[in-house]
Amino acid sequence: MNKLVLGLVALLFTGAASAHDAKKDETVNIENGSVSVIWQSPDHYRDIKSSGELQSRFQARLFKDLTKSLSKEAKKVLKSKQKLQMIVTDVDLAGDVRPSFGAGASDLRVVKDVYPPRFKFTYKVTQEGKVLATGKENISDLGFLDRIQPAFDRPFKYETHLLNSWMDKMAKTKLK
Repeated sequence: MNKLVLGLVALLFTGAASAHDAKKDETVNIENGSVSVIWQSPDHYRDIKSSGELQSRFQARLFKDLTKSLSKEAKKVLKSKQKLQMIVTDVDLAGDVRPSFGAGASDLRVVKDVYPPRFKFTYKVTQEGKVLATGKENISDLGFLDRIQPAFDRPFKYETHLLNSWMDKMAKTKLK
């Protein structure tokens, strides 16, 4: 009887692990204007932890906001028929999530210069099917807290600045 129970428990855990592993391999595809981003296997990212909302909602908002920001920047630096395609393989948001010991259930994201934003991705810029530029990037912004900050606070401002700076630099150097 004990062997039967142990076998069933092992089977349940194996099934649960398989379902969890399958979830880790999910990708999120978001297109906005001339930008297409594949957020590949986000469960493997270094740090996209939510500090105060459901992880799934936070993640969806993060990917949507960053893709939208890239699209806005692309309008400034890409020509009318050019398209940017990215496959993001790792994200580390600025700061670090720490447990809160107060009355609420929310954790806190502590932003210090030792926790800079980082991204790993590959990209391709095309124009009417012709590849203009490709590359593999591992970018971070070690001086993200040294810049003058805007008076208003917006979500993912450090990550947005890092990606927009990368796009400007890439367009100036590779799309002359």
